[in-house]
Amino acid sequence: MKGMGSRTAIPGATSTDAVAGDAGLIERARHGDEAAFDDLIRPRLDRLLRLAISITANESDGRDVVQEACVQAWRHLPRLRDTDRFDGWLSRIVVNGCRSSLRGRRRRAVREISIDAPLAAEPSSPGASVGDQLSRADSIRRAFARLDPDKRSILVLHHVEGRSVTEIADALQVPSGTVMWRLHSARRALERALEVESR
Repeated sequence: MKGMGSRTAIPGATSTDAVAGDAGLIERARHGDEAAFDDLIRPRLDRLLRLAISITANESDGRDVVQEACVQAWRHLPRLRDTDRFDGWLSRIVVNGCRSSLRGRRRRAVREISIDAPLAAEPSSPGASVGDQLSRADSIRRAFARLDPDKRSILVLHHVEGRSVTEIADALQVPSGTVMWRLHSARRALERALEVESR
């Protein structure tokens, strides 16, 4: 992966053209074309990094997860049967990498939480002081850090990435009803963690 640029829009191109282009790149990459794989991954790197950093709440760990996910994707791409599901498949690899990363550091304290973590960005109360806003943001970060990897993942996919229940179900390969239940459970867990942090 040579860079982290974003996908450039081609005048007159449609999303169907993009999907067809991705399918061609996937086929070439499946047969060992590293340049095709690079072209496939590069436009997705920023989104994957945001996802990983949001879940791990740690920029260094998030970057490590994405790097390893790209290696895993390259190795296992020949096994991907449905090329239309490439993005969901790739997201699942990143989410699973985040889970492993979080489980691996469970016994040590989280030492680095990005000030730009999306879950920290909550509307402030009118008239709230800067100190109050920073205190609330810090409480949210600490509450989020208390959650297990699965709950972090589902909250980030839905509330940070803006994915629908159907999209999450496709990415995680679980029924939509399971996603809805997990979202409900994760929100309740975050509320309880916030109550603990606010004491």
